[in-house]
Amino acid sequence: MFDAKSLLDRVLGSDLGRQAAGLGGQARDRLDGMSGSGGFASGAAAGGILGLLLGSRGGRGLLGDVARIGGTAAVGYLAYKAYRNWRDGAAPAPGEQAQVPPPEFRADALSSSDGKPFTLALITSMVAAAKADGHVDATEQQRLFGEIERLGLGSEEKAFVLDLLARPISLDEVARTASTEEQGAELYLAARLVIEPDQPAEKAFLEGLAARLKLPAGLAAHLDTQVVSATVKT
Repeated sequence: MFDAKSLLDRVLGSDLGRQAAGLGGQARDRLDGMSGSGGFASGAAAGGILGLLLGSRGGRGLLGDVARIGGTAAVGYLAYKAYRNWRDGAAPAPGEQAQVPPPEFRADALSSSDGKPFTLALITSMVAAAKADGHVDATEQQRLFGEIERLGLGSEEKAFVLDLLARPISLDEVARTASTEEQGAELYLAARLVIEPDQPAEKAFLEGLAARLKLPAGLAAHLDTQVVSATVKT
């Protein structure tokens, strides 16, 4: 099995320059260890496989300390923060300093319900969301395949990504990988980072995903708000 966390970081795209200047030394070291070599700093449109998928539609950039974390750790932190605020009945707190999420939100250390790395489930959720509006037709797929050939992925990594691009991904396929409520929250947030629900197809995708994940009442809204407060469109 290839390094699933490394692939997720590459899917998110762009080099963060993870100096994490605003964090304390111990927190910075721990977060750097989670982040890998890539991240979401300049939005999916700046690079990575999602950048290819989103094309001219643009992506999202993360703000502040969350941007300095980047990659897998940023997705986990944002999902944790939204989940905690929903659980505690608190509103999102955009200015809060980034923290290391607890184990149940450490995607790089978790397995999906099928026993595979949970980071692969997050990639699947993101690609499914990016394709939700039918933007990736047969012509676009061929262009993507050509670009992916130039990314230098290993044979297993490339096969996994090409398979996701080439076939339909159902909401049920995404949802059944979650074995806990926390994993469901992270899958939804990963998809929400990719798309803006301002088109019927994208809105229907997110609503359907939340329903199939059986997210408790109010949790999806907290996850939506967390994405909006922590990101900027690029």
